[in-house]
Amino acid sequence: MAQPLRDLSDFLSLNGPVIRVTLRRVRGSSPRDEGTEMFVAQDRLWSTIGGGQLEYIAIDRAREMLRKGVLNLDLDVPLGPEIGQCCGGRVELSLARMRPSDKREALTHAQDQAAHLPHVYVMGAGHVGRALAELFQHLPVRCILIDSREEELVRCRADVETRLSAIPEVDIMNAPAGSAFVVLTHDHALDFLLTLAALEKGNAAYVGMIGSATKRAKFRNWVRQHGDDHSTGQLICPIGASGSRDKRPSVIAAFVAAEVIADLTSETAANSQQWDMGAPVPGNQTDRKDPAAKRARD
Repeated sequence: MAQPLRDLSDFLSLNGPVIRVTLRRVRGSSPRDEGTEMFVAQDRLWSTIGGGQLEYIAIDRAREMLRKGVLNLDLDVPLGPEIGQCCGGRVELSLARMRPSDKREALTHAQDQAAHLPHVYVMGAGHVGRALAELFQHLPVRCILIDSREEELVRCRADVETRLSAIPEVDIMNAPAGSAFVVLTHDHALDFLLTLAALEKGNAAYVGMIGSATKRAKFRNWVRQHGDDHSTGQLICPIGASGSRDKRPSVIAAFVAAEVIADLTSETAANSQQWDMGAPVPGNQTDRKDPAAKRARD
């Protein structure tokens, strides 16, 4: 079981009575969408319904329910000056004390969501690859860090899947439709091979290769020389090219992660229904006592 699911399991089992707060209906603008859930214990929280005064109200009422033994409560909250929030919409909240069966159902639902997260394949466990893994571990994706060099993989400290692969083209071939591929190995020739393999799938949500506009041009020429007429139009190279000239791995990774998430959460990706990116995702835990970018394709 991945760490977020272990944390959720511990939260539901160790915090005693818990109130489930659900955004049952959303009208107009709201910080989160219908179906978003937050779990409230007496001194802990799991996830968020968007923060601000709406969340404070929900937490306060949930903990009042715990103190008084109330089982169910419905709230209709305007997101305007009445509560000091300026979203302009209106939400209906359902608050319910969770039975043991509700907790089991919530964990099963979280497991199902985790199983349907979009896959992001980081091809190369060098400095930027490991920096990407550090970021993707906190995002609603399943990140797989792949390299043929075991000594680089063991340096990864992120809570992601690491995979030692002698033939990474096979990993790309077996990846689910709608996956994202970020290619940044230690070898330019290998970058070309893996990038072409990702493009040839024809169903990737994102294909990016680290490098410059010159490297992109060389890749195009290499594809033509090998008699492959596959379009390279989907390729992103340089990756994370949003105007910053900072080449530190952590900065590059930040821009690339934003770029990948923008594509995975785009309207096109949502319409494909390959992944469930809109539903609440386990791992957005708030554990406290008190309450994308322009890209260069050429």
